[in-house]
Amino acid sequence: MLRPSKWYLKAVEKGHTDAQNNMGWIYQNGRGVPQDDAKAIKWYLKAAEKGHAAAQNNLGFMYQNGIGVQQDYAKAVKWYLKAAEQGHAYAQYNMGLIYSSGLQDYAEAARWFFKIC
Repeated sequence: MLRPSKWYLKAVEKGHTDAQNNMGWIYQNGRGVPQDDAKAIKWYLKAAEKGHAAAQNNLGFMYQNGIGVQQDYAKAVKWYLKAAEQGHAYAQYNMGLIYSSGLQDYAEAARWFFKIC
């Protein structure tokens, strides 16, 4: 099992948001570390709170699907919206999905889907 390098870990601890988001993905997927959704949430949250759009989208996904946290559509929308407002296309798509399937507000879903067209 290949572990993250000491330099990568230094970047994470120094607050580099790309590295923090990636560390969340590493833990979520068990790449070089034991799979751990709680640690994934921790790293996504660190980056998301600093405005990292991909981390915000990833955190929204975790809340939408109840991965490592209790499923919570309101929190999922909160994080997706932060990323979507920055122009993050996946977050805009995920906003459409959550409104079309989970929240069943089809007009709002369409609005978000049209943003990515």
